[in-house]
Amino acid sequence: MWEKLRVVFTIPELRQKIFLTLLFLAIYRVGYWITLPMVDQAKLQGLAGGTGNLADIINQVAVFSASDLTQATIFGLGIMPYISASIIFQLLGSVWKPIEDLKKEGETGRKKINEYTRYLTVFLCLIQSYFYVKFWLLRESPDGGNMIAEAFRNANGTLGFGWQLTAVLTMTCGTIFLMWIGEQIDEFGIGNGISLLIMAGILARMPGALWDLLVNQAEFELVGIGPGRIGVESLLVLGALFIAVVAGVVFITLGQRRIPTQSAKHVRGRRVYGGTRQYLPLRINQAGVMPIIFASSLLMLPGMLFNMMSNWPMNATWAQVFQSLASMFSRGTSVTYNLLYILLIYFFCYFWTAITFNPKEMSENLKDYGTFIPGYRPGKRTADYLEKVMVRITYVGAGFLALVAIVPTLISSSLGVSFAVASFYGGTGLLIAVSVAFDLVQKIDSHLVMRNYRGLLEG
Repeated sequence: MWEKLRVVFTIPELRQKIFLTLLFLAIYRVGYWITLPMVDQAKLQGLAGGTGNLADIINQVAVFSASDLTQATIFGLGIMPYISASIIFQLLGSVWKPIEDLKKEGETGRKKINEYTRYLTVFLCLIQSYFYVKFWLLRESPDGGNMIAEAFRNANGTLGFGWQLTAVLTMTCGTIFLMWIGEQIDEFGIGNGISLLIMAGILARMPGALWDLLVNQAEFELVGIGPGRIGVESLLVLGALFIAVVAGVVFITLGQRRIPTQSAKHVRGRRVYGGTRQYLPLRINQAGVMPIIFASSLLMLPGMLFNMMSNWPMNATWAQVFQSLASMFSRGTSVTYNLLYILLIYFFCYFWTAITFNPKEMSENLKDYGTFIPGYRPGKRTADYLEKVMVRITYVGAGFLALVAIVPTLISSSLGVSFAVASFYGGTGLLIAVSVAFDLVQKIDSHLVMRNYRGLLEG
């Protein structure tokens, strides 16, 4: 392995791409810590660092947005507005004719869609940053007042409109700059820029969580396995579980159903062309991490709504009812939350697969290239067969995603570790990190194979 890594850095072009990518990631990490001057960061962290639905929502959003909402920084929104804009246009490409026609135009259409995505990203940034400043930074802190630093308060004790506009534009520019960094990595670096930014944000949280586990929670003595104290036995179990979950994620991420195909034979003179046997790979986890993101985002809303309603002035009985409903939708040992989480993951797996995988279009493409699946006629029979296969393997992929999604909750409740530590054993963060790592390795391998070197994953 060390010899392969040495070979990677001996190729000038590849070495330049890797160092340029690391430079852009370093710029992102520096900006990650540059705070807005008008915000009292100590009060903000004190409010967001507690427990409950609010802290859960902040932690979930931070995982897949490459941001940290517990600090008001120039990159506070992260890359989430750009991801939201990309998802919106991907959904529109399946239901709106003009966007669908643009997708079929090839490179020209893709550039036009990217341009529209940038415009929508700016609009979403302005909206999200305004709500973040208005309803988060200007809300009352537990000790009274708000999150605004003393030097920036006006006569009424709040933040003036000029400084509010400055905060909104600063956070908007920060997200646009992150989007530009991601595009520069795509063009001049190596790997997918946006995915690498998200993975960098996820991996940067790991040392702090590990330090908290080893220093503040663990006891290096034999205390038994349980939700009370964390001893040597629990640490060994956590290590074994981490290896097992990562191995399972790798297995499913690379898993595919290979459907045999055969090209038609063409006779030209005395020679016969075609007739070769190949296969059509269908990924088991066709939807990626999108079902977990959609399901967790959707389940945030009932908990937030019932929490707000329980704080309204009302009859004590009704307040208790809303508190009970809020606890039902809180992440943890709630059976209702976990069951709804699993059901939503299954639903969004089939929903996202139906959007991204078109068996009729794939059948037409096979027919146009003179390729067919043995035993099935080109056209409707082939499309029906592909759809039936995809429905079956999506069931397996959805089951795996559901298992990975609830692993952090099971580990946190059974072993008593904090959710910040347990989140590295499953969920969105681990899936993103593994899939992005494999994509990066495959891109490096393509450069090595092009120069007649063996790939990193070859034996």
